[in-house]
Amino acid sequence: MYPWVPQLGVDLAFQMGPLARLLLAIVGGIGAIVLVYSARYFASRDGDLGRFAGTLLAFAASMTGLVLADDLIVLYVFWELTTVFSYLLIGHRPEQVAARRAAMQALVVTTAGGLAMLVGFVMLGEHAGTYRWSEISAGGLPSGGYLITAAVLILAGALSKSAIFPFSFWLPAAMAAPTPASAYLHAASMVKAGVFLIGLLGPAFGDVTAWRAITVAGGLVTMLLGGWQAMRQNDLKLVLAYGTVSQLGLLTVAFGAGTRAAALAGAMLLLSHALFKAALFLVVGVIDKTAGTRDLRELSGLGRRMPVLAGAAALAVASMAGIPPLAGFVGKEAAFAAFEQDGLILLTLVAGSGLTVAYGLRFVWGAFAEKPGVTVTAPAAPGPLFLAPAVLLAALSLVAGLYSARLGHFLEPWAAAFGGPEYHLGLWHGLGLPVLLSVAVLAIGLWVWFGLARRAPWPEQRFPSAESVYRRIMAAVDRAAVEVTGATQRGSLPFSLGSILVVMIVIGAVTLGLGAPWPAGVRLWDSPLQLVAGAVVAASALLAARARRRMTAMILVGVGGYGVAVLFILHGAPDLALTQFLVETATIVMFLLVLRRLPAFFSARPLVGSKVVRNLVAVASGLVAAGMAYAAVSGRQAVPISVDFPDLAVSYGGGTNIVNVALVDIRAWDTMGEISVLVVAATGVASLIFRRDGALRRRVPSSSSLPDAGAGWLRAGDTPEARRQSIILQVVARLLFHTIVLFSIYLLFSGHNAPGGGFAGGLVAGLALTTRYLAGGKPELNAAAPVDAGLVLGAGLLTAVTTGMVAMIAGGEVLQSALVDVHLPLFGHVHFATSMAFDVGVYLIVVGLVLEILRSLGAELDRQHEDSSFEEPAPAAEREKELV
Repeated sequence: MYPWVPQLGVDLAFQMGPLARLLLAIVGGIGAIVLVYSARYFASRDGDLGRFAGTLLAFAASMTGLVLADDLIVLYVFWELTTVFSYLLIGHRPEQVAARRAAMQALVVTTAGGLAMLVGFVMLGEHAGTYRWSEISAGGLPSGGYLITAAVLILAGALSKSAIFPFSFWLPAAMAAPTPASAYLHAASMVKAGVFLIGLLGPAFGDVTAWRAITVAGGLVTMLLGGWQAMRQNDLKLVLAYGTVSQLGLLTVAFGAGTRAAALAGAMLLLSHALFKAALFLVVGVIDKTAGTRDLRELSGLGRRMPVLAGAAALAVASMAGIPPLAGFVGKEAAFAAFEQDGLILLTLVAGSGLTVAYGLRFVWGAFAEKPGVTVTAPAAPGPLFLAPAVLLAALSLVAGLYSARLGHFLEPWAAAFGGPEYHLGLWHGLGLPVLLSVAVLAIGLWVWFGLARRAPWPEQRFPSAESVYRRIMAAVDRAAVEVTGATQRGSLPFSLGSILVVMIVIGAVTLGLGAPWPAGVRLWDSPLQLVAGAVVAASALLAARARRRMTAMILVGVGGYGVAVLFILHGAPDLALTQFLVETATIVMFLLVLRRLPAFFSARPLVGSKVVRNLVAVASGLVAAGMAYAAVSGRQAVPISVDFPDLAVSYGGGTNIVNVALVDIRAWDTMGEISVLVVAATGVASLIFRRDGALRRRVPSSSSLPDAGAGWLRAGDTPEARRQSIILQVVARLLFHTIVLFSIYLLFSGHNAPGGGFAGGLVAGLALTTRYLAGGKPELNAAAPVDAGLVLGAGLLTAVTTGMVAMIAGGEVLQSALVDVHLPLFGHVHFATSMAFDVGVYLIVVGLVLEILRSLGAELDRQHEDSSFEEPAPAAEREKELV
């Protein structure tokens, strides 16, 4: 156990019970097999294999945390992480519309259920005074409507995750994912999270009537609907998808029933389903890759051409159908035994299991049988490593069935927490009703398949599906959003800004008018220089508001920013002044990049009435803001914490630069949020600029845009673009570039004890890149930074996050720093704080942000302008006017 957010009582607490160990073995074992399979499923030239493997491993890690978590809030965090990574896996092919739509659908449904589940967790945790499930269950749950409400909310998350009716529709749509992802997410891991949660909480909630009613009723309906839908599919993958929905319904019934026999049946079915369904998904992947289709109407004769694959599929389907001595038979028989006294439930399970046999036969016949009138399929030969994972999983279904008694002994301590008579897993319990029902299930399945399904088309669906209801709801939400936006947003920046300022004026004026404290005396300035700097800032702001030319207004705004930096210097804040100077310089450059593509003058002058209103709002905003600042200064009741910052900077952060230590140590969480916003902002800028006419244009510098090894030192003259630049400016920029970069690194490493730090250093490095771009355009920028800005941003964010995680793993708080003294050759004794690594991450993010802006607002806007000029030449009259 590790305190994570002690103020909220949230701990990184984990426990490993028998059910958690079983699912952990499934997640890890089948995950490893799927990774091996992916090496053959994806082509060697497929550049997305690394991204897929990394996302799959991240999902497996999240699933592991979910299974082991004892703290409910931590469980929810891992729950949502599995949602995010499953979204990435389902949408692995973002160029496919179906993949994007399916990924978003799964994300919306499971996230909505997860939020409801979080409310239920909070209700339980706040009532018990702890979020540790082991302590909540041991201390007893609340009673009455409070408990029922919490139970229903938690079930909303569990049922949506496991695709139980009415949330079943997202899972078949998720078959747009690559087959290895489907085999892992929808057979072995993600969809098991919901039923695992029901099994984990079942001993405590088993006596809640609503809990049992919802799980059993929802599971039975899902089992029947999933089996019925599976019989209507022609895509082998969709047959398995709807079959998975049906089997998840069976699992929900078993875990939600609240008896010992049903719990053991659910655990056995959990294992057997993971084995045979993962094997069948891998079989479909082999067929798809070697035959080029998954449509069972186009496949014929694969059984003779791929006997090993057909044998593995037949063995897996036999386990799914409940044929001894496979694992599926043990689980089905245990389920029948658990509900011997519940006639309606038992009959529904028999009917659903009969459909399982029928669609299992449909799968084998559709994939491997030789069909009259269909050309025999000639598949490519799959390699042994491509076949081995499916064969191994199918064989494990047999092994699990043979050793089911040992598995039962392992699970009995967990199952004993449920009520009901004793029951033991095993292959043979005598000739009783469960065995007879197993035989009846096979007979029903054969009758449905041979007697009905092969003779007539399966009936079409004649009632609205849950997916159609979902789409109507989402369309209604979109329409409502459009209406609300249209009613509240006029698309005018002055109007939006004015609305915000008016609200601020009203709230501030009311607060000040209700008796806010005022200082006894006001000191206007400490020296005449402050008065001069303040007057410059005020004059520049006034002139900027009256300026008609965009460039003039930009320069005046910059003067105001530099004036503020001077005020910082006069107040004895050199670090703030340095940062303000650098930010203002970078801002001016960004303004220049944009303004060169805009008209020189602002749009038409505002009407006299509008101008008066704007002036009044501006003056009132300034007065209210100043009044609130004065009131805040005089209303302080306690000593400000800033008084302790000098001592804290040394004792807590090991540095004398208070600003830098506060950013990377004392308030590192705030900085983490801010750099995350910077990454998002850079991504947004790139998306807006590089996406044009619906096409995402390449923006990573190619090898052709970089200087050749034997090329001259300067790019001037090499390209038409370079010939338009000044050679002298290029020479100066190249001579100064490395010096500026070295100075930025100096600021980075000296910032802990002197003015500087990662932010200031990153801005200086960004300005070095800016000089290269301004001197030589895109070729010079690509020569100076031949990397994708996204890689720099990602490396910076990864460095910052890793720094925080290393501190936690070492036994401290997240983002906690430590002081290190080492002796290095040449350097001698070196004293530094580990928060330096976090500052390096900040440095990389700022550099990546500036690089992204230069490529987006600079090089890309240049290219778009040149393209538009080439595509739409100016009329002759305008050209003559320009010449004049």
